[in-house]
Amino acid sequence: MPGKPHRHPSLRINAHSDTDAVSHWLSEYTASPQTWRAYQREAERLLLWLAQQPLSLNDVDRAVLQAFEAFLADPQPSTVWVGPSKPRQHPEWRPFRGPLSAASRRQSLVILQGMFSWLVEAGWVSHNPFRLMRDKSRRLNNQAPRIERYLEKSLWDWLWMWLQREVDGHPRAQFEQARRRIIFAFAYMLAPRISEMAAANMGDIYQREGRWWWEVTGKGAKLAQVPVPDDFMRHLAQWREALGLTPQPLFQEDTPLLRSLNGQRSISDNQLYRLIRATFQQAADALEQEGGSKAQIEALRHATPHWLRHTAITHQAQAGISLRYLAESARHARLETTSRYLHNEDEQWHHEQQRHRLHSTSPE
Repeated sequence: MPGKPHRHPSLRINAHSDTDAVSHWLSEYTASPQTWRAYQREAERLLLWLAQQPLSLNDVDRAVLQAFEAFLADPQPSTVWVGPSKPRQHPEWRPFRGPLSAASRRQSLVILQGMFSWLVEAGWVSHNPFRLMRDKSRRLNNQAPRIERYLEKSLWDWLWMWLQREVDGHPRAQFEQARRRIIFAFAYMLAPRISEMAAANMGDIYQREGRWWWEVTGKGAKLAQVPVPDDFMRHLAQWREALGLTPQPLFQEDTPLLRSLNGQRSISDNQLYRLIRATFQQAADALEQEGGSKAQIEALRHATPHWLRHTAITHQAQAGISLRYLAESARHARLETTSRYLHNEDEQWHHEQQRHRLHSTSPE
């Protein structure tokens, strides 16, 4: 039976089922809510799929992994596995929004490889099936591919101008537009994770020796201070005016930076996620009506809130901010992570490649 209790002599965790064992693994990531949610999602997909077989984690071998990877590319039957974004408790909730791209499948397997390594050490499973991946071109590691899920500068410029458009005179519509502007300004100027945005207080933006900084507790409960561009302070002043506040944050002002429609309460990660996704969809509809390019329309339709962080870091790199400071602002533990956002060399490579001609007399 899947998930059945087993007591191996080397068992090092107090678990009675696969779900228990995975919960122990996930508990290692409680200090990083975004990581925990991403890992929980991938582990849950695997456990639900195994239950349909029926198989346990200890039954997973190379053949099972291949079948699971194929399933990620086409989760069938779709009526059982695929559906719109809904809260986990909703009867229409499904594990997938659609088939996973090659990059998403790879990321899922990277996460599960780490999970199996931990479960082997915990004594819950006897082997890590990923160790059987002998093909070097397919072997998984933690060196993720370069970031490609971001908005190109021309598309971002259009989106930002679209957000500046006036809305009808209804106070609620004006408030919602002001909120969208500060959300996207925040995301683009400071590259926060969505949980960091939802948790931000006004007093987290503070002044030191005439310069503005953002104090944030990020991934792994690490405290950081990030320089705040003047552009953001101008938009923050406009947002605070919409809330009936002074232009600049007060010392240790303990009120939410982003607010619900009543202008007082904070908003949750999930609410913020849905708001950003809805804005992307509305923008895609607007761009389609304007006759925009199909590629840009599809980019907006597929964009998620995390694309904004990728966009911010990528555009900072393209603006010439040095790798050292870029890594500090992004709060990456390793420079290798930040280097995934560097696309400038591609432009130079493409430019120099134009020197290679079919014939020496090819027109300039």
